[in-house]
Amino acid sequence: MKTTTNNPLLDVKNLKMYFPVTRGLLRTKVADVKAVDDVSFQVNAGETLGLVGESGCGKTTVGRGVLRLIEPTAGQVFFEGQNILTLSSGKMRQLRRKMALMFQDPYGSLDPRQSAGSIVGEALIIHRMTKSKAEYHERIEHLFQRVGLDPSMTDRVPHEFSGGQRQRIGIARALACDPSLIICDEPISALDVSIQAQIINLLKELQRGIQGLTYIFIAHDLSVVRHISDRIAVMYLGRIVEITDSDALYQNPLHPYTKALLSAVPIADPFVEAKRKIILLKGEVPSPLNPPPGCAFHPRCSEAIAECRQIAPQLHDVGNGHQVACIRVNR
Repeated sequence: MKTTTNNPLLDVKNLKMYFPVTRGLLRTKVADVKAVDDVSFQVNAGETLGLVGESGCGKTTVGRGVLRLIEPTAGQVFFEGQNILTLSSGKMRQLRRKMALMFQDPYGSLDPRQSAGSIVGEALIIHRMTKSKAEYHERIEHLFQRVGLDPSMTDRVPHEFSGGQRQRIGIARALACDPSLIICDEPISALDVSIQAQIINLLKELQRGIQGLTYIFIAHDLSVVRHISDRIAVMYLGRIVEITDSDALYQNPLHPYTKALLSAVPIADPFVEAKRKIILLKGEVPSPLNPPPGCAFHPRCSEAIAECRQIAPQLHDVGNGHQVACIRVNR
């Protein structure tokens, strides 16, 4: 486990991402969709933080808020000690060279009219990373080699590549400007299982070879997240309910929601699989437009007590950096 320090690469504090709901001809605001509600976490240089949870829990919105692709409603995002939410658009443009995003869809995230080489090299032009055409083409070829693609394929267009190759192009594009932080937004969910393993291994290999390369790996598949993450944060309805190192989460999950998620992860051993308890959650995920009072998970929690309907639990440390938001878990 890579422990949290006083000077993390990324420090997110009380991040809120609310989206207004309007009604009528005058588009009067009547409510807010609380997609992300008071999320805080830190990520150290060279670390991978897994961000997991059900679809619609706010994982992707957190990633886009951190990059300011969507402007947060409130909170602070410190990157290399600088609160990027206070930066002007010009200064943010300069800083964005150090931050990159890998998209979920390897088909829809690439411009079908551009060659693979120009897709990868576009950021080099925007941020003026090369001084000549020769250096530009050399850099693109090097990026192709780094992600396991033949440099002779730079002139091909996206439809001439397989899904796994397209995602490698996406990785090369993310690496183009030597970023410190890459947010991987479910980068393997659209790929075949065998290709998923190749992409995960490539990301790990790149991290070992590039000093300080840091990932936020967003996914809903806990079995995949375990193989790449140093720490894992579990989200439910816009909030982080548990965060700790990867081994601790799998060996000793504390939040009832985390326990339910892990119970749904298949185990290869049929004897262990047959004996273990499967936790079935009742009901549906509440709407972020009208979340329940108190703990947002209490309507579906088998361990809920009366206080859970009244108290909104905050993350608290139960030891060794293991944080959980549940009043049933002792401090």
